[in-house]
Amino acid sequence: MGKVIAIEHLTLDGVMQAPGHPEEDPRDGFRHGGWASLRQDPVMQEVMGARMSSAWALLAGRTTYERFAAFWPKQEANPFTEALNRVEKYVASSTLAEPLPWENSFLLKGDVTDAVAALKEELPENLVVFGSGVLVRALMARGLVDELVLLIHPLVLGEGRRLFSGSESEELELVDSVATTAGVIVATYRPETRG
Repeated sequence: MGKVIAIEHLTLDGVMQAPGHPEEDPRDGFRHGGWASLRQDPVMQEVMGARMSSAWALLAGRTTYERFAAFWPKQEANPFTEALNRVEKYVASSTLAEPLPWENSFLLKGDVTDAVAALKEELPENLVVFGSGVLVRALMARGLVDELVLLIHPLVLGEGRRLFSGSESEELELVDSVATTAGVIVATYRPETRG
C-alpha cells in the first residue's frame, strides 16, 4: 500500500501560489509568481530527487497537470524530466477528458477522494503530489495525506492562495528537517495519528 506525499513550496505566511515562474498562476490578480525559483540549490534538489528515485506515481490536480504537461516533455534530458515523463500520472479533473496528452496519464473517475483512497490500496508505490492546492486540501480533509514535505522559503508575500485555509485542525509530527544553503527549511511532517 502506497502513501500520499504532498511536496509544497510555501512562504512563511503559507502562500503556495505560483512558485515556479512569473506567469505561472495569476489567478485572483496574483502578481508575485516565481518566488521560489530564486532559492533553488543542491540541497533542495537532493531532497526532491530522493522522493523521485524510488517507486512512485504522480498525483495532480488539473491546473498543475496542465502546466507540467506543457513544460516537462519539452525539456532536455535530465533526471527530473526523465522521472516525470516515465511515471504514471493520475489526474483529478472534472473538465479534462481522456486521452490525456502526456504519456502515462490517467484521469481519475468519480469522487477524487474515493479514487485516491482506492489507489492507495491498489498501488504499491507512493503517490507524490506537487502543488495542486485544491486537491491537497480535499485529501487532507479526508485524512488521505500521509506526509507533507514543506519547503518553507524565507519570504512573506501577504497575499495569494495558501495551503492551509485556516479551518483545519490537525496535529503534525516533525519527522525530518534540513536547511538549504539558500535559507529554505525543508520540513517533513506526518499526521500524529499515522505512523
